[in-house]
Amino acid sequence: MLENIITSKDNSIIKLYQKLSSSKKERLQYGLFVLEGLRIVQDALREKSGLSHLIFTADAYEKYSDMLFQADLRNTRVVVISNELGKKIASTDNTQGIFAVCRMLVDKKPLFRENGRYIVLHCLQDPGNLGMIIRTADALGIDGIILCGCCDLYSPKVIRSTMGSVFRADIFIENDENRLFELLEKNGVLSSAAVIDSGAQLLTECSFEGTHAVFIGNEGNGLPPELSQRCSRRIIIPMNGNINSLNAAMAAGIIMWELRK
Repeated sequence: MLENIITSKDNSIIKLYQKLSSSKKERLQYGLFVLEGLRIVQDALREKSGLSHLIFTADAYEKYSDMLFQADLRNTRVVVISNELGKKIASTDNTQGIFAVCRMLVDKKPLFRENGRYIVLHCLQDPGNLGMIIRTADALGIDGIILCGCCDLYSPKVIRSTMGSVFRADIFIENDENRLFELLEKNGVLSSAAVIDSGAQLLTECSFEGTHAVFIGNEGNGLPPELSQRCSRRIIIPMNGNINSLNAAMAAGIIMWELRK
């Protein structure tokens, strides 16, 4: 029989979890974000990603507590909550009853590798797109992802969409465009702007020799013309028929595949 099960929604850990789940401001203030689901919590534990709290419902504890013996939890507080409370804090309809509070990843500057391949995501606003691109970049072995003016990396929807890749991919945030271009120039990084323009160079005919970064723009408007002009060149994905644009995540996947060829 489990003891000390948290049942009150006014418990300090529950209130913290809900604040972090619903508010970017709170996430930034505490330097923490939340996870929900067995797989992503296991990924966080496997990658030693700094969990401050590991939260089980009573049913989930009986089912999944073996993981406690396989992970380093010296800096992690493990708590058990009632099944009813788990349903209240869950962001999914059929929760597995396992949650975590995680310390934010270190906000570091990119370390550009010789002949590295990078993508720069500019003003992406759809959490699902951002998460899917991070997952695809992880799968294809992209050396780094730079976010500039994008939606919150640590929102539950983005984190869930990465399927754990957020803990493996090298992700950097630089919201100042001028600083970003200075950084690329300082490190000898060539840049390409993905655009919808018949005058741009076909992606399939591009060489990506040297260290290279490709800019991918906002879902609705693409890259601003003034930004694409600052890049070394402009590139376009060849498309048939009357189609002249793709979903941002799909376009990013095609571009990243070409980058790694």
